[in-house]
Amino acid sequence: MAELAPGAEATIDLRVEAQNCTVRGEHRIFSTPELVLLLELTAIKALEPYLPRGRSSVGTRIDVAHSSPTLLGQTVRCTATVTEVDRRRVVFSITARDEIDTIATGTHERFIVDLDKFGARLADKAVAAQAAKQV
Repeated sequence: MAELAPGAEATIDLRVEAQNCTVRGEHRIFSTPELVLLLELTAIKALEPYLPRGRSSVGTRIDVAHSSPTLLGQTVRCTATVTEVDRRRVVFSITARDEIDTIATGTHERFIVDLDKFGARLADKAVAAQAAKQV
């Protein structure tokens, strides 16, 4: 397995469908929440080849400028490129384009987690949440 380093990247193409859109006036356009999801999925894809079994990642920060609309039926190409690796912290540069122009740029940060430890934390939180409901 190769070592994760700056320059690792992935790309995802998404054809914008009705479920990815919001309505503005008479137009269906790619929504910002759907854009953020695409950005995150692309960063996850970039990490996949570098994570051993039992490891995954969680998003901790995203800073994105959604600068241009994309219409229903257009295709968005998102690219996530690793710019920094600091132990378990990984920072990405993110770019998204449609057939006409750049629609978004930004950065995204993820932390690599051990799934067993993370699962134990979630189980503890589920118990605490259930206890809070009973108060």
